[in-house]
Amino acid sequence: MKLTKDETAGETERKNTTRGLKQAERPNVGESPEESTETSEHVSQSTNQQAAEPQGAGPAEDTPPETPTEETASESDSPSARDDEVSGSQDVESEIQAAVPLPPLVENDFVPDDPRGDSGHPYEDEADIIDTTGVLVEESPPQESEVESGKYLTSSQVTQEAEPVGEAENQSEPPVEPEPQSETASVPEAEGTTEKQAEEKLKEKAKKKKPKLLNKFDKTIKSEIDAAEKLRKKGKLEEALKAFETLVQQYPQSPRARYGRAQAEDDLAEKLRSNDMLQKAINSYREAAELPDVTSDLLRAALKRRAERQQFLGRMRGCLATLEKLVQIFPEDVSLKNDLGVAHLLLGDNKGAKKVYEEVLAADPGNGFAKVHYGFILKSENKIAESIPYLKEGLESGEPGTDDGRFYFHLGDALQRVGDDSAYHWYELGHKRGHFASVWQRSLYNVDGLKAQPWWTPKETGYSDLVKTLERNWKTIRDEALAVIDQNTGLFVPEEENLREKGEWGQYTLWQQGRKAGNACQAVPKTCSLLERYPEATGCKRGQIKFSVMQPGTHVWPHTGPTNCRLRMHLGLVIPKQGCRIRCTNQTREWEEGKVLIFDDSFEHEVWQDADSYRLIFIVDVWHPELTSYQRQTLSSI
Repeated sequence: MKLTKDETAGETERKNTTRGLKQAERPNVGESPEESTETSEHVSQSTNQQAAEPQGAGPAEDTPPETPTEETASESDSPSARDDEVSGSQDVESEIQAAVPLPPLVENDFVPDDPRGDSGHPYEDEADIIDTTGVLVEESPPQESEVESGKYLTSSQVTQEAEPVGEAENQSEPPVEPEPQSETASVPEAEGTTEKQAEEKLKEKAKKKKPKLLNKFDKTIKSEIDAAEKLRKKGKLEEALKAFETLVQQYPQSPRARYGRAQAEDDLAEKLRSNDMLQKAINSYREAAELPDVTSDLLRAALKRRAERQQFLGRMRGCLATLEKLVQIFPEDVSLKNDLGVAHLLLGDNKGAKKVYEEVLAADPGNGFAKVHYGFILKSENKIAESIPYLKEGLESGEPGTDDGRFYFHLGDALQRVGDDSAYHWYELGHKRGHFASVWQRSLYNVDGLKAQPWWTPKETGYSDLVKTLERNWKTIRDEALAVIDQNTGLFVPEEENLREKGEWGQYTLWQQGRKAGNACQAVPKTCSLLERYPEATGCKRGQIKFSVMQPGTHVWPHTGPTNCRLRMHLGLVIPKQGCRIRCTNQTREWEEGKVLIFDDSFEHEVWQDADSYRLIFIVDVWHPELTSYQRQTLSSI
């Protein structure tokens, strides 16, 4: 977020608080040894689902305990390990389940060489989260899409799960952070007003105090620190690290020397794309913060960066412990509490996050960052109407960290569910802000430039062979599905994503995220045998293959899928003569037995089942035909 995605976007302007530091003992910022396991249960629209980023869903995994003295990159869970098990019942219909800011579009961030996080997926699931592992989603950076009026826009938003390189310092003491800019779309103002505001911002910026990183002793070796820092600034990272290590050996009591070493290690980790080096930086940041006589500004900077890098490695327990220490030391810094709330969300701890944001709003009722996240949590608890004012006011605040596609999505979705047509106003704003490819196409995990249209023909997809196979064998597929239903073994699992307004909707999953779902194929061997010849379907890591049965009286809310990287095929198996229909954008169609409908579920779609008997279809997701073989191999799972 930036979380792994946004190291700074979630920040409001931070105020350094030094109260109580002189009397307080130097904190031990290492993690508790008892922290032996971590879970990240992603935040979804359902009441009990938890929040955190997007990739494959997976169970929580045990991780070795962290100690106060040493952290190792190997303690993180690996995404590949999480991918080993696939949920057989859920389809992540909206990858917008994470309440954390999206990552900045940074192309050159390193992919950790051992990218294992200590949280199992969830803002993923489970597959709907923000990538806390720090692994970049191999997708092209977003570009403005210019299309003729009346045509559907191609996707313009790309989620890259990475975090930016740390802020550079000005020699031994860094420059003042730039004034946060408003991130919300606003109506153009008069030129005079804009110029006046700019002048006021410049004056305010000039008044801001420069962070004090040097204590009395460090001032006596400032020239040596500056020389080492100059090397780091010039990109001579190996020389800079050596210089800072020498200073640490000569002056072990120097907080600034250790902080400089940590920064050099941090930068070098980025250059070498190495987790081992990054882990050294994380340890060095802690050492700098634990030294006696460290200035409050350096203490804050070191621990904040430490938390950010722990998060990048997916070490959310460690990140949480560091942020808790920061909040303890700087209790009046609301922005740190906001970061703490995000850390709770990334761990799937909505309850803990909710408590933090309630404290923030009690102290600062107008805090937009807290409002938008609090509104997200309320919506995840299915408190739809209650969530709307928080989401709306949070977005309207324009505070850093609020301009996030997920929040536009959830506000619009909440408004739709209460029958308020202003939902499309917020979708339009989200589109103008670059979060959605169009008002209709609101997926967030996209590859730029792919052909975008709601409905497709078999010829357009290039998958005519697969379509013919499904249609020629539809009765065989239907009979196997009916046999499973007749067994009444509970293999059809209820939809659990809170997408239904009413009714019953069950699913029986055969493949998910490009892998077979357990032993599901044993019950329908002929169906699976037919599909195994089509890797565009069975290998689609961003899709599913499943049976879907919907009972009379069911209505599925308008919703969008998580990604533009797939197309969805529906094969009609048991279709009542009247009452069953699906809308995608402004076009509504009906299923036919033995026929395939193909649509792009990244566009808004809605389903009604008003017949007098059940409807059964077979859903087959396939890769978008314009994706290259390399993209299909390297894109993360959803």
